[in-house]
Amino acid sequence: MPVASKLATQRLRVTLRGAVQGVGFRPFVYRLAAEMSLTGWVLNSSAGLVVEVEGAPDELRRFEQRLEAERPKASVVTVRESEWIPTQGSTKFEIHHSDTDSAKSVNVLPDLATCADCRSELLDPANRRFQYPFTNCTNCGPRYTIVVDIPYDRPNTTMREFVLCPACHEEYENPSNRRFHAQPNACPVCGPKLDGAIADSAAALRRGEIVALKGIGGFQLLVDARQAAAVARLRQRKHREEKPFALMMPSLETAREYCEITPAEQELLEWLAAPIVLLRPKSGSDIAWNVAHCSPYLGIMLPYSPLHHLLMRECPFPLVATSGNRSDEPIAIANDEAITRLKDIADHFLMHNRPIVRACDDSVVRLTRGRGGILRRARGYAPLGIRVSRNVQPVLAVGGHLKNTVAIGVGQDVFVSQHIGDLETLEARHAFERAIDDLCRLYSFKPEAVVCDLHPDYASTNWAEQSGLPIIRVQHHQAHVAACAAENNVEGPYLGIAWDGTGYGLDGTIWGGEFFHVENNHYERVAQLRPFGLPGGDAAVREAWRSAASLLFEVSGETDCGDSRPRLSGERSSPAGPLQLSVSKVRNMLERKINVVPTTSVGRLFDAVASILDLAQQNRFEGQAAMLLENEIGSLRTEEAYPLAAGDWAPLIAEILRDKREGLPVPRIAARFHNALVNWILEVAAKSALKQIVLSGGVFQNRYLTERTAAMLESLGFVVHTHRQVPPNDGGIALGQVVMA
Repeated sequence: MPVASKLATQRLRVTLRGAVQGVGFRPFVYRLAAEMSLTGWVLNSSAGLVVEVEGAPDELRRFEQRLEAERPKASVVTVRESEWIPTQGSTKFEIHHSDTDSAKSVNVLPDLATCADCRSELLDPANRRFQYPFTNCTNCGPRYTIVVDIPYDRPNTTMREFVLCPACHEEYENPSNRRFHAQPNACPVCGPKLDGAIADSAAALRRGEIVALKGIGGFQLLVDARQAAAVARLRQRKHREEKPFALMMPSLETAREYCEITPAEQELLEWLAAPIVLLRPKSGSDIAWNVAHCSPYLGIMLPYSPLHHLLMRECPFPLVATSGNRSDEPIAIANDEAITRLKDIADHFLMHNRPIVRACDDSVVRLTRGRGGILRRARGYAPLGIRVSRNVQPVLAVGGHLKNTVAIGVGQDVFVSQHIGDLETLEARHAFERAIDDLCRLYSFKPEAVVCDLHPDYASTNWAEQSGLPIIRVQHHQAHVAACAAENNVEGPYLGIAWDGTGYGLDGTIWGGEFFHVENNHYERVAQLRPFGLPGGDAAVREAWRSAASLLFEVSGETDCGDSRPRLSGERSSPAGPLQLSVSKVRNMLERKINVVPTTSVGRLFDAVASILDLAQQNRFEGQAAMLLENEIGSLRTEEAYPLAAGDWAPLIAEILRDKREGLPVPRIAARFHNALVNWILEVAAKSALKQIVLSGGVFQNRYLTERTAAMLESLGFVVHTHRQVPPNDGGIALGQVVMA
């Protein structure tokens, strides 16, 4: 290609913002510029990636096009700014040292699953990294869990403790090598080392022992998923009664032996984030009954680190892989901490000496509306910024009490932390405080105010009140729909639908079945579920039969329905004993209206119907009853629906009781119930005359409900927005709080 004359030469500056560091972007730009005979430089800055190139104008335009089309797969570009600047007469293309003067707004990249090239080296006896459990390159490996500061350079990571050997240093400095500036770059000579043998851990797993493995974002507890006694022992020691355990499969082929996997679900499993994907199990497998006996799904993930790959080669069978903690406590990340906190759980430890800066649990996704819907946003996704349509105030949002995340607003970016969890214990609250300090320190962020939930008893609200910062209080369900609208760049007006289990309402009651007309940041509540009482308040969240008793009392004056009186999960004996006393106590509460909290919660309505149908009398983990009710539908499809006009559940409950007495199959009752909820949404949407519909709240984790609602609304010309980047549950609240502030 002829070289342009000096007269025709121009210089172009391109600034990219987003997840553009730690993905091999600089060597990609270097190779592209060299191939096109362009001169200039590229560098990382605290705001992103900056490129200056000189050459013929047509070539510079083509450079821009290829920059977008061929950029590294793991990169996420949220903003691209281009400007023509004076030429400098540069004679070559260079990679400059990072610029740390600009404000910190670059996205820190999440941890990435081991790439195909590194997997190949890992298993190649002729390669110097053969069976090295910390193999990585610019396309994969730890990022967020090792970065101490930005820009993302080795001195700003925990890898600064490991001095590169000559061979690794040559790779690190060579722009044509895929390990050029791969900050975690290492090998057996100079890198981190295991404290223990993989073969010994594999032998322990085969014996049915519990192994605590130090992973990328913290410790995991592993056990052979085929051994029911081993799984039971893990449940007992971890204090996790029934909540399903996730499974790690040796390979996609093995996963197919146990689960139905669609092409879209395969893509999720093999994605760089390598999340846990909820899949339908096949019948007749040898997975122990107590791995996920209360769930219609198996949570499946593939090995995502070299250590996992090596261990799974020694253990070519499904392993339970759950967080290294006791229930309601944060994950252990340091070796000494793990030995202290997990000594009564694990029989065997497999550790290493690469420090972890912050805990990051495994993410959970489920295919909904043809794409991955995030249910827990952590490893592989956090802390990617969410670009919103307008500048937000520099505030700190502290989220809710359950499934907590925190967030900060920087310009048009909202940085949401990894999943922290429920703030029920002192240890969890300390983890919450560490996450706040960590996020603010990483971005040198000084909040001007703190945004919290209206609920006066949330631990996050209490922290906000003691922070010394000005406080902005945001209603829970408004924050739900604001989050979904923000990530979809919906400005309004729109109809926001927020359905969940509980949330503190503006009137001091418990909301959870709300419709809002949203316009110009004004939220008008235009419809809600007919209120009913929760006898015992929070106790009704755990005990589904209490909600059933309340609705039955309203409909018929009774608190049971004959052969399906409220009873504990699995209990089939006579009504005598403590349970009868509990039912009598609840009836007394309802008659006297004592300790009965009014609610509009659709989540509690799900609980009530599941209890009436004898599917679940308790929620041993959040959403259990609702999940079992959805699962009853199976492949059944019907247009039949119970009445739920204006959100009045009384006729619905009466017809469910009639159908149950007449022996109508439970799947048909479940489908009619779900369809009633969809029809109510259609009714309110038609009255609102708003074409944009936003769905949020934990109830919309229900795949049948979400997909049918969206399909029916779209068939009528509505535009439906659901969550893509944060969960519909309370894990998305912090994003909504930031944009509402």
